[in-house]
Amino acid sequence: MHKFSSRITVLAALLLINCLAGIVAAEEKPLTLVVMDPLAAPLSCPCVEGYAQRKYEHLEGFLEKQLGRSVHLLFTESLETLKEEDLAGGTIDLIIGKDSVARYDAKLKKMTVTPLGRLTDKKGGTSQYGMIVVPKDDAAQSPADLKGYQIYFGAIDAQEKHEAAIELLTKAGIEIPEKLEISQACSDGACKILELEGPTKGAAVISSYAAPLLEGCGTIKKGDLRVIGKTKQVPFITAFATNHVSSDEQKRVKDALLMVATDPELCTQLETLVGFLPMEEPVAKKK
Repeated sequence: MHKFSSRITVLAALLLINCLAGIVAAEEKPLTLVVMDPLAAPLSCPCVEGYAQRKYEHLEGFLEKQLGRSVHLLFTESLETLKEEDLAGGTIDLIIGKDSVARYDAKLKKMTVTPLGRLTDKKGGTSQYGMIVVPKDDAAQSPADLKGYQIYFGAIDAQEKHEAAIELLTKAGIEIPEKLEISQACSDGACKILELEGPTKGAAVISSYAAPLLEGCGTIKKGDLRVIGKTKQVPFITAFATNHVSSDEQKRVKDALLMVATDPELCTQLETLVGFLPMEEPVAKKK
């Protein structure tokens, strides 16, 4: 009788623990995932078949299943445009976007971010670069030929179009003006140098990932621009956890992201070869 009573007590205790765990899980606020990937479908255009149409809604469902909690998905080009009422629980918890942009915006929001992994492209790479372009008939053949040119850079948060481009041009002996001409979008700079009239010559820095879209969307005609220089490779799409996520939860999210590789359909929807790689692996290893 005593053993039976003890067993009932243990079972009752386990039932209570499970109930309490269920209550805690139910009270957990959804994780707010902010996607800033320029190749995400809502932030791009469907002009090039099979490109720049990443469907993060599928990742949202995958993470919910892996983590056992709700995920609230938002898309934006800048964290500054988000309002508190847009956020589940009032906080930004996870960010997936261009590495330099996400870090820059997080700093403006006074958030600390921890990188969890990098999304591979269809070839397994995790980086991108800036390209210096000129009109097809321009005489310039390399960055060193751009003395006296009007050069259109990207915004300061776009490493490939700003910092890396300045580094490349400086090494080529080009004097960088104190006040830079900035074009927020790659299409803006590309169009401006094609529209220049008179003796002024121009060059623009565009992102490598944006090049297919410029022609595909009809912004410029095929062959209108010529590449005369490429910057160093810089990180592209990175997944971050903010300081609003505990270290234990960060590990769970990281593990879940690394599991994307096990779901071929999800990889297809995200236009990725093997999903997310650990930060220490810059490219997918060939098997």
